Order: sequence, then structure tokens, then C-alpha cells
Amino acid sequence: MTARPLVSPRARARAEMIEQIKQAAREHLAAEGPNLSLRAVARDLGVVSSAMYRYFASRDDLLTALILDGYTSLADAVEEAEGEVPRANLANRWIALAWATRDWALEHRHEYALLYGSPVPGYVAPQDTIGPATRPVVLAMHILADGVERGVVEVPADRLGREVRADMENVRTFAGFEGLPPTLLARGMSAWAQMHGTIGFELFGRLTNAVSDYDSYFDYQLRMMTRFLGLS
Repeated sequence: MTARPLVSPRARARAEMIEQIKQAAREHLAAEGPNLSLRAVARDLGVVSSAMYRYFASRDDLLTALILDGYTSLADAVEEAEGEVPRANLANRWIALAWATRDWALEHRHEYALLYGSPVPGYVAPQDTIGPATRPVVLAMHILADGVERGVVEVPADRLGREVRADMENVRTFAGFEGLPPTLLARGMSAWAQMHGTIGFELFGRLTNAVSDYDSYFDYQLRMMTRFLGLS
């Protein structure tokens, strides 16, 4: 049996402090949106602002840490929910993925807003956020690819404009999107945007006075999209 590496008290203390900083930053997100200030977080923790730079070099580094945590938490929830559905039930796999996304968003409203809301002025996400960010959509596209491979999802005969087809051909070169026909990929991306649009409209109050039962409305949207995708 391989012995687990020992974690030094110093490393443990550093990890605990980083988690405290991130938790305080999440509380600021809830109260003030993404207008984070290392000085304000330090004040909440009762430490001098200069101490913050031992853990995060800038506000953007702290934002990146929160974004990475958010994408990873969301992807974990989505993959777990989708993985519990029988592989042959393509429609329910898509529906499980979507409900897990919405459930996570409702439980982590301010983190969802950070991930999928308005861009933070002056912030440019680094490349290392791309992998965690794309895990859920890659999983969704795998459901479509699985349907094509099983012979139960027909490739749509949609006529794509030259520019749209060129974009889809480019997306097909990305890891996780290979092998999907351009027309089905285009539909998949539309359904993905529709799902997040419905979630965002609910979270940000855009359906107020129009929808009274959000669960039923979301279920309707999902059933419609699974038909659009040829999954049901």
C-alpha cells in the first residue's frame, strides 16, 4: 500500500487561508457582484491588505480562482447526473445534464452570474479556464455523437450558410467536438444556448410576470429541444 504524502503544517495553513479568501470573495460576489477588491476581502478577514498578495497576485488572479472553482463544481455536478442515466436513453441523458445545470445555477446564483453573466470589465480569462468551462458542453455533444454512432439520431439536412458551416467546421477541430456533422453540431450549439438562456432568464428575473411555474417551463423547453436534436 502506497503511503500518502505528508502535508506540512505550513502548506496546510496556506491552503486553509486560500479557502478563507475565496469564501470571503464569494460573499462579496453575492453582495456586490464581481467588483472584487483584495483590500475589502483582507478587511473582512482581519488581515493587512499586503498579506493578500502572498496568496493572489491580483484581483484577476482571485477572480480566476473563483471561476475555475465554479466551472469545476458545475462540471462535476453535470457529469455525475448524466452518468446515472442508462447510456441508451439519449433524451434523458440530455435532460439530466440540463436539470443538473439549472439546479447548480439556482444553488450558486452569484457564481453562475460570474460564469455566464456579463463579462467583468477589464478581466480577461486565462487559457486554463477553457478546459473546465467546456466540460459540460463537451459532454452534451458526446450525447449527440453517441446517438449518431448508435444509428438513432439522424444527421439534419439543414442548409447552413457558408459562414456558419465554416464556423462549425472550425469547432469540429476542438477537442471533444470531433466527428459531429456540422448540421447536428449547429443544432447542438443552439440547444445549448437555449438552455443557458432559459436558466439565465429565470435567474435574472426576465421571466417575471410571464412564467409562474419555472420547473414546468424548463421541462417544456427541454422536451422541445430533445425533439429538435432528434434525441426523442
